[in-house]
Amino acid sequence: MELTTVKLVTIIAEAVLEERILHDLRQLGARGYTVGAVRGEGTRGVHASEWEGKSLRIETLVAPEVAERILQHLAATYFPHFAVIAYMADVQVVRGEKFRGKQ
Repeated sequence: MELTTVKLVTIIAEAVLEERILHDLRQLGARGYTVGAVRGEGTRGVHASEWEGKSLRIETLVAPEVAERILQHLAATYFPHFAVIAYMADVQVVRGEKFRGKQ
């Protein structure tokens, strides 16, 4: 079995940003993504009430160049104004050609 190393980009963001971020991911070269509701605590603390909204975890598997573009875009566009964090890690996948889309 042949494995290909790609980048897993994980974004934790306010749910209100879902459509904007998903649109950006597609424009930046991601071919797919997974979205799930999450909860937790960070430097801003736990959400005090439901009206503040839920948080989402968005994950995408992409080529290294695409991952860099995504992180740069998030840092410039969302970090200064919204509760968003992002990180990437190397992962190995089977069928690597599925994740190397537009570069």
